[in-house]
Amino acid sequence: MSELYGFDAYAPREVAQRIETVGVAKARLATLPLLMLGVLAGAFIGLGALAFLIVKADATLGWAASQWLGGLVFALGLLLVVVAGAELFTGNNLLAMAWADGRISTREVLRNWGWVCLANGLGAAGLAVLVWASGQTGLNGGRLAQQVVHIALNKQALPWHEALWRGVLCNVLVCLAVWMAMAGRSVADKAVAIVPPIATFVAAGFEHSIANMFFFPLAMLVQAGGGAPATPPVTFSGMLGNLVPVIGGNLLGGSVLVGLTYHVIYRRGSAS
Repeated sequence: MSELYGFDAYAPREVAQRIETVGVAKARLATLPLLMLGVLAGAFIGLGALAFLIVKADATLGWAASQWLGGLVFALGLLLVVVAGAELFTGNNLLAMAWADGRISTREVLRNWGWVCLANGLGAAGLAVLVWASGQTGLNGGRLAQQVVHIALNKQALPWHEALWRGVLCNVLVCLAVWMAMAGRSVADKAVAIVPPIATFVAAGFEHSIANMFFFPLAMLVQAGGGAPATPPVTFSGMLGNLVPVIGGNLLGGSVLVGLTYHVIYRRGSAS
């Protein structure tokens, strides 16, 4: 009866098999739809980041309250990716499971990660342009503009080793959210699985490479338009200095600490 009404979840061993099967399909997706779905995912994560900015721009909230509430609304991004359908670099780090099982090649994995990361960046930066052009950074008396510049400056100032490990911790939680969403049989199941880990990584201040591809361009556009000036300014080199270790950390956290760990536990030596 529980199966009929969808109240049961897939067991972890079944989730591992499902993620491998989905990983094979993702790795072999044609380039055009892969890029289009990647752009959508970048924009979706950007929408979650915009919702986070709106919360953080409210000075009446305490620090912990704004962090947790911001994390809850940021989860919109991954919900859109999982439910509406899109290709997200950080979630696709789980392709490591299908690779470790010999079902896809190293070339196929790198092709997916490379194109998807690039497309995510285009989607996130494109949304930043639209947000800036629409005047949304002027919300709450310009506090949203001030907040995005403040966030980007803090990220730019992170030492590389801190950015790396914050990236690791972030994508452990993101990939666990994707893993648990794959255990669900309904949209409600997926939402319950996704929101807590995503809210936690945001509240804790971990680093998500695709979200940063939205924050940095928006902050630079704000400054170029004369809003929220800061010294030192947010720069392209500062963005790259953040993204390189964060992308590396996201890869390590998602592919090794989640994907390969679960491969060893549930799939190593099993029949595909």
